[in-house]
Amino acid sequence: MAGAPPDPTVILGVDPSLRGTGFGVIAHHATATQTLDFGTIKVPAKQRQSEALAQIHAELSALIARHRPTVMAVEGVIYAQNFRTAITLGAARGAALLAAAQAGLEIVEYAPKRVKAAATGRGGAQKQQVAFMVRAQLGLTETPAPDAADALAVAMAHAQASHLPAGVTGDAGRL
Repeated sequence: MAGAPPDPTVILGVDPSLRGTGFGVIAHHATATQTLDFGTIKVPAKQRQSEALAQIHAELSALIARHRPTVMAVEGVIYAQNFRTAITLGAARGAALLAAAQAGLEIVEYAPKRVKAAATGRGGAQKQQVAFMVRAQLGLTETPAPDAADALAVAMAHAQASHLPAGVTGDAGRL
């Protein structure tokens, strides 16, 4: 129908971690963004890694089924202090990517500095600044926990990148 506003793009932002994977779901229109859901998938420290990965996969799969996003935006790998941390983060990231791939979602990656800049205007912002600005920009009544705020910022980075002219993708990487 001519003149009807286009459907929003539903974006799932993910900040993967084995014990606290942040997620944020937004509906992005050309002129507005609405927050649909956000939170942290909390995995107990005593839970085996294989069980933690299964939980991350299952909970993200349920979110995807509930909100029907068309794209998952994930924060890129940051510098890890040691190889064990890198492997653990990679495993959590793999569980998240598998959930998205099984649902047929487009998957894009954003560098941590790009994610922080999307929320705060500064690529070197601190976690508290990101959370505060995510709350302000999305009109939330509460400040999200750091992992959830980071995930919402990842979704916001994709929403901003989707307004770039055709052929320009910023630093988004398609996975």
